[in-house]
Amino acid sequence: MPLSSRKETARFSFSPTPVPLGPHLGVPLALFALAVCWLVLLHGDLWVADRLYAWEGHAWALRHVFATQELIHVGGKRLSLLAWLAVAALYAATWRLPRLREWRRPLLYLLVAVALGTGLVSALKHFTDMDCPWDIDRYGGLRPYFNLFTPRPHGLPRGMCFPAGHASAGYAWVALYFFFLATRPAWRWRGLAIGLATGAVFGISQQLRGAHFLSHDIFAMILCWGVALGSYYMLYPAVRRAPGETGARPLASRQGAPA
Repeated sequence: MPLSSRKETARFSFSPTPVPLGPHLGVPLALFALAVCWLVLLHGDLWVADRLYAWEGHAWALRHVFATQELIHVGGKRLSLLAWLAVAALYAATWRLPRLREWRRPLLYLLVAVALGTGLVSALKHFTDMDCPWDIDRYGGLRPYFNLFTPRPHGLPRGMCFPAGHASAGYAWVALYFFFLATRPAWRWRGLAIGLATGAVFGISQQLRGAHFLSHDIFAMILCWGVALGSYYMLYPAVRRAPGETGARPLASRQGAPA
């Protein structure tokens, strides 16, 4: 291998870092529980939506404008899909180019985590039976408001607005945190920031359109994070083993096997 190629490869570890469940699962779940308590049980959702609705002149004035509907909603969805297809193309290349072999499992992880995250949120929308703000009589719609824990009367049209599907197209990319944890750990916070920022932009845009309450986005975010964490454990089983466990080999020695 040329010296320049060796130097380039040396920048990446390809040795997945173990992830303790305390900071990676316990802390996010605790923050999520606090957010749900305020947004759902203490009606924080309505507090936020009331102010957005009033700010827009007691109508969802931004529902059909170019920036929110075409640029962020339609364009953002396409951007996320194109990014996923680009990762898929890189993954396919790892089977043809030996020098990319070490990228095979990290790229497979990213493909799986993003697809499962968005897929799970999309599937749940068909079962949760929750309305969008623009459907609710409080905000110019025709249906009464019911939160996640309120029984919904029979006879109402089905709602398909929870969790936030469009926000999940951004939040699913929190998987970049674990992707970089397995390839270049120093970049993991950049990866996390990309996923959180993209999901927040998508989510806030939809809230401004009246398509979602804030809690819809929070649920999408925690689901995507949970899927990303679970996928990391699934594709990198060695990270579940405590250091010094009987029969455990160094992570770097495991990484050489193809995915």
